[in-house]
Formats: sequence, C-alpha cells, structure tokens
Amino acid sequence: MQLRYFASRALKTGAATQAGAGGGRSARRTEPQSSLPPQPPLTTAPEPIPAAVAAKSTAIAMAGEETAAPDPRKILDSIGETVYDWDLHSDRISWGPNAARVLGVANMDAICTGRRYAEWLSHDSESSRYQAIARAASVDEGAGAPFQIRYGLVPPDGAREATVWIEDTGRWFAGPDGCPARAHGLVRVITDRYRLERQLACESRFDSLSGALNRAALLEQTAHFYAQSAKTKQPFAALLLGVENLSALNRTHGYDLADQTIAGLAKRLRAHCRERDLVARYAGGKFAVVLENCDRREMIAAAERLIEVVGATPFDTSAGPTPISLRVGGVVAPRHGRPPHLVFQHAEEALDQARLPNAPRFVAYEPSLAREDGRLRALQISNEIVAALEDDRIVIALQPLVHAASGALALYEALMRLRRPDGALVPPAALLPTAEKTGLIQRIDKRVLELALKKLVEQPAMRLAVNISGPTLQDPDFFTRLREFLGADSEVARRLTIEFTETCAMEDIEATTSAIALIKQFGARVAMDDFGAGYTSFKNLRRFDFDLVKIDGAFVQNLVASVDDRFFVRTLVGLAHHLGLQVVAEWVEDAETAQILRDWGVEYLQGDFFGAATVA
Repeated sequence: MQLRYFASRALKTGAATQAGAGGGRSARRTEPQSSLPPQPPLTTAPEPIPAAVAAKSTAIAMAGEETAAPDPRKILDSIGETVYDWDLHSDRISWGPNAARVLGVANMDAICTGRRYAEWLSHDSESSRYQAIARAASVDEGAGAPFQIRYGLVPPDGAREATVWIEDTGRWFAGPDGCPARAHGLVRVITDRYRLERQLACESRFDSLSGALNRAALLEQTAHFYAQSAKTKQPFAALLLGVENLSALNRTHGYDLADQTIAGLAKRLRAHCRERDLVARYAGGKFAVVLENCDRREMIAAAERLIEVVGATPFDTSAGPTPISLRVGGVVAPRHGRPPHLVFQHAEEALDQARLPNAPRFVAYEPSLAREDGRLRALQISNEIVAALEDDRIVIALQPLVHAASGALALYEALMRLRRPDGALVPPAALLPTAEKTGLIQRIDKRVLELALKKLVEQPAMRLAVNISGPTLQDPDFFTRLREFLGADSEVARRLTIEFTETCAMEDIEATTSAIALIKQFGARVAMDDFGAGYTSFKNLRRFDFDLVKIDGAFVQNLVASVDDRFFVRTLVGLAHHLGLQVVAEWVEDAETAQILRDWGVEYLQGDFFGAATVA
C-alpha cells in the first residue's frame, strides 16, 4: 500500500510540475479546506519514483488485492464462531470446517445429528434449537423464519465444568407441507459474557454478605408460591426472624463480628430448611423464611425448631463463640395476605408483637380490626407529617421557664407544633409516637432545631431549650449538622440548651456520655428531660455531665394532693442537688405547687401557671 501511495504521489507531483512549468499561477490546483490537522512531514523525504516503475507497482498491488480474498475460516476462528446446516428430515447436521476448534469438540460424530447434539446440552439451558424452531410463532413466507436462542453445550469428551455457552442465530425454512424442513445458522461462543451476566444477575438477586436471596428477589419468588398454592390447594407460611440485640453486638464487638454472625445465621437457616423453602435476608438483622405447603400448626413447629437450633449453639467468629437468639413473627398465606408485600407486612406486625416485653419468642399473625385501624391511622399521620415538612408547616411554640425565687424569665422551651392547612395546630402528643416508629422524628428534630437557632440569631437576648429524640441523638450526622448550624458563633451556642429524655439517656450509657461531651464542646448546655420516669440509678446519673434535670411533670401536677408524689419529687430534688445539678419542675399549674417547689430549693419552674406554649 505504501508503494501505491508513493507511486500515486509521484504521478501527481510530476503532472503538477509539468503543469506549473507551462501554465504559471493559473494552472495551480487549489486544495479544499479541511478541519483535520495537517499531516506531519516525513522524517526523510522519499526520492522520486520513475513513472514507469510506479505504474507497474500499482498494477501489481491491485492484482494482489483482487486475488488475496479474506479467509472466512480464519475470521470465524478468531471471533469464536462457526456455521452449520441442519436437514430436519434426515436429522443430519453439516458443520463448518472450524466447528471442532470453536466448540472444543474432538469427535464431531458425537454432534452430527440434531438428536445427538441435544443430548449434550446443559441442564441449565432454557431451550434448545429444536424447541426454538418447533415452537416458533413466526412463519416461513419464502425467505425463512429467524430464531435466536442461548444454551450450554457440555463437550462430549469434557467435564461438566467445561460447559461452553452458545448464542445460536439462524433461520429455518419450511418444506412443501409448511413444516420446518431445513435450518442453517451461526453459533457464537459467549461463555465469558454469559458468566459475567450470571454474576451480575446473582449480585442483583442475592445478598453479598449472607449469600441468601435479597428482599427484591424474595418478593419476586414468593409470588410463585401463590401459583403453587392455587394448584395444590395448600397454604404456605412466611416467617420473619429478627436477631435480638444486634445493635448491642455491633457496639460491643464491632460490625465485622456482627457480619460474621449474620453470615453464619444464614448458613444455619438454610441447613435446617427444606430444599424448596426460601431463605432471604430481609433487612439488617432480619431474615425471612418462606415454607412451602405449610399450615398454621406446621408453621408454629417450624418456627420453634428454628429458634431452638439458632439459640442452642454459639456461632464461631473471630472473637470466639458468639451466641444469638431470635424473635419470630409468622403468617399463613394466602389466607392472611394476598400480595407478597402484604404477607411480610403482617409478618412484621407479628414480629413487633414478639419483641414486646414478656412476649413469647414466636407470635403468629391474627387479623385485628383495632390494629388495622391503628395502621391506617399511623399512615394518615405519617402522610400529614411529610406534607407539613414539605410545606414548612412545622412551627415552634415557646413556653417560658422562670426563676423560682423571683419569677423572672430565664429561658424558653421550643415545642414542636404542626399547623394544618386550615391554620389549626396539632400538639406533639398526637404525632410523635408515629413519627418515632416511621423514622420521621429525625426530620422533625432537624426542622425544630433550625427554627430555634434562627430565633436565637434574630433575638440576641433570648435563651432556648430544644428537645432531641433518641434516634436523632444516636445519629452521628446530627452532630455534624449541629456544628454546621452553629458555625463559629459560640454566643448562639451559649444560649442553647439541648434536652433529651432519661429513657433515651439510659438506652446506651456510653453513647450518651459521648453525646453530652460533644454538645458541650460546641458551647451549649445539656438537660435531662422527664427525670424520674426512667428510674436512673445514682451511679449512672453521676456519670452524666448534665447542667439541668427536669422532673417529670406527671409527678408534679398532683403534688398538692399526693403524699407519694411529694415524697418522690423531694427525693429527686435532693439527689440532683447532691450532684450539683440545677432542677426544673414542669407542669406547674397552680400557686400552691409553685410554693412547695420553691421551699424545696427548685431553681426553675415551667407550666401553664407561668405561661402556656404559644406560637408567634
């Protein structure tokens, strides 16, 4: 090709030179404009080639191109393809000359007919060439009817692990009777691509940690159980198994050990289930087991057996034997749930019942009108909260806290309110339980904190206390957001008090201690709300670096009438003062109660007697 190029350039150059000599400027050829960069010059300029030599060389090159046709066999070999022709009447297959190399078959007689070829197809194949042609919906109208299938071929002289995956593309042609009589096509080896697709498919269907089905695949496979149940008229059961105290295991030993336990649990569950039962990782420390042909009595027996085999022997981990225990909820389908998602929703409700204090480890789902009404009500409340958050209808109401001795304003507590589109305000008691169950409480806490800090910036003399829920306090992102909200303004932080309940503080003492230290690093104060409701021990209270404790209002509102409440509140006040903590009494509703608390040395009073919570 280089010879042709130089020859053609030499001819053009010679012609141009002659034209230039005789014609001057007018004979110069104008080259068209191009957007491509100019071709770089050769390092050494070639010597001119005589015109006769150039012409002869060009003729030889052209003659070589005409005679050197591409070799189809080499091309097909290089790309892993071969061809075939199949006479369906005689069942004889004529293969291309490179078939043995492409398919990895030494003895081609083993696959010389359609029947013999089909004998070596892998059991994992979804179809065969014969099925693709015999069941084709297309019709041969003279040009043949196309087909394309994929299957695995186990070489006759190879092991099953040597399966070659093939994409078979061809056309079949009808005989005089209109039935398939002949087919030809091309087979392409796609083993690497097939394995990659299978790997990606597995990753999309199976949990990478446990090897069990993931939740999406579980719901898909459970749909088949409905079809099977309709044929056999037999029910099936769905169990939801929850690992107890998984969060404590994470905190104590770390997430790696908890992951080892989860993987071991999946293996043990599979070992104690039937072959056609499903085992899937539902979420976190929850596994689902779907039991084929299983009624209520059999479901109870299966659940009790799984609880026993899991709890009987600790799991081997890098930290040594680690015991775990299960709580299980179960439901029989299709009687108690038609779509798969509803079955597992009912199983979750049963699991929630099993996790209650003093509840049995296994609870079978039973329909309940009250529970269904509660579920619908919770859904309605959740939708209302989400809409209010999106429409900026979460507002704060401010209630004053006064100095007990003087009655002067000390600070305000910012309390959440939801404003409905008609302007009506919804108190937190009607919203917060549902918000905590649905995870919306963290969004509410974030919004209330934003509004409170905005108020502190707008009014430099104001002090505010803000309630934070347990889930928000345990969220590491909360402290990042708090740092972003406060920025470098330590003066705003100094006027902020973060409150969380005694029950929340006692859930994880180490985490609470760390949270208090972080909040104080920002310059804010920390208060324990509902002091007395959770029965904090003296030892634990001494570990917490609180600035204030707020006595639970349930003990304060009946202080005048109840001797027991007076004894209890006075004991709490004495305990707090002994530890050097200031005390706030809430729900103070009359002058007599206020005076009793002053006499006991309570520093701050809060309640409707001094001012109700109002929205600006």
